[in-house]
Amino acid sequence: MLTIEGIEKSAYKELETVKDRDGLEALRVKYLGRKGDLTGVLRSLKDLSEKERKTLGSRANKFKDKLQEKIDAKFLEFGEGDGVSNIDITRPGHKPSRGYLHLLSKTEQEIRKIFLSMNFSVVEGPELETEFYAFNALNLPEWHPAREAWDTFWIKPKKGGERMLLRPHTSPVQIRYMEEHQPPFQIIVPGRCFRYEATDATHDTNFYQFEGLMVGRDVNLANFKYIVEKFFEEFFKGQKVEARFRPSHFPFVEPGVEVDMRFKGGDWLEMMGAGMVHPKVFEAAHYDPRDFQGFAFGMGIERLAMIKYKIPDIRMFYSGDLRFIKQF
Repeated sequence: MLTIEGIEKSAYKELETVKDRDGLEALRVKYLGRKGDLTGVLRSLKDLSEKERKTLGSRANKFKDKLQEKIDAKFLEFGEGDGVSNIDITRPGHKPSRGYLHLLSKTEQEIRKIFLSMNFSVVEGPELETEFYAFNALNLPEWHPAREAWDTFWIKPKKGGERMLLRPHTSPVQIRYMEEHQPPFQIIVPGRCFRYEATDATHDTNFYQFEGLMVGRDVNLANFKYIVEKFFEEFFKGQKVEARFRPSHFPFVEPGVEVDMRFKGGDWLEMMGAGMVHPKVFEAAHYDPRDFQGFAFGMGIERLAMIKYKIPDIRMFYSGDLRFIKQF
């Protein structure tokens, strides 16, 4: 009758004399297979007393694990085939594909880098906003007709709670930042925004924007003019860019301007809205507008990328088509 001691002694002795992978596999089947010697011993444990089952079962399982480890190690020694590796070391290697940034992420990094070089800080905020930060604090009370320009995704509020929405612009972060910081400062706020509007080549319900804000005692539009022209110069490096400013209206700035740009010999392109921060916005952030003044501006990241990389349709950014993504 086979015993654990006898199986151990026999298995280890045979393991030392195995010459190839086929012999090693035969040894594994002989001792550890479903009809192997060790399996037969384990099945016979049911006829023993509880104490004997516990002792012999523990020893048998330890031997099984140890023998399997030695067999696995031997397989590695033999390599593929009959002791000879089938790897062709003269064959040219296969270069694995590398991951890379999406074009929108790349563009945002460029924007961050340029403004950081001008001593701006980068600030982020929540995409799910309250009505106060998204509208009221920005001089857009509930009755204001300009609210219709922001086609908003409203969230069903909790009973008695404040109305919530997916932010239609990154401007709410300006208020959040001013509530916790004192001027002077200059920040940009990149992030995702949402508007419930028809999708076409230049509009989508989901888009990226970055906002800028500079506040101090003597900040003025001349400072803004220098910064925006410097930004265009750096972002469209290698191309001569002109900028112009047209009067416009935005509830959270006064006076407000539209900023256009064009390359040499080209047409003017509307790029951003901007202006001097409205006194009521400062008041909402608990600043005295007689002590501080500043400018704010905002533009779409997709628009910048579309112009720089000559992309005709905003929907390409979100198509998931690798033929488009891999170009950049």
